[in-house]
Amino acid sequence: MPALALWTPEDGLLGALAPLALAIAAGTALVIDLDPFGPRYPGSASLADLVAEGPRRADLGPARRGVAVLRNGGVAPAGAAEVVSALIGGWEKVVLRLPPRPAPVAGVIPVVPVRLLIPGGLFPHDKAPAVYQATRAAMRLPGPGLRLPLPGQGTIAALLQGRRPVAGDRWVGAWRPVWEAPWAR
Repeated sequence: MPALALWTPEDGLLGALAPLALAIAAGTALVIDLDPFGPRYPGSASLADLVAEGPRRADLGPARRGVAVLRNGGVAPAGAAEVVSALIGGWEKVVLRLPPRPAPVAGVIPVVPVRLLIPGGLFPHDKAPAVYQATRAAMRLPGPGLRLPLPGQGTIAALLQGRRPVAGDRWVGAWRPVWEAPWAR
């Protein structure tokens, strides 16, 4: 799967870190934030910059192995569609970070819901396949999908500081199967 869109409706921190972990799990990937109000990921360019100036040839593919992150910069997803399409065409793997609201509509790129496992029914699940982030509460999965272990404090700290977690990180490794799962289109 060359591109996956992550939608994390319940938790802002998980919504900021999940795309990074999925990209790191791929080895070489580009994260594109489609949320105009998304996190201020580090970097010199933004999606808004590429929309305004047009992508350079160097933007359309990886210069070296690793993860590149393109923060949003205030552009609406519809206004960036042409640039995003060009980026997807040039990168082997692309992670699109969707805004938490509104819920995404089905499209060409599979949407992967990332849901918190929280008891009490505060956040209803629609039984669609999802990635479920474990919490300290013991719970069964409410629907089909993959369960992620709790991330370690070092993992969270590294990602928040724009660094890769230690090699072999359990939480990042748990994201690898997401690339191969049959997400609905």
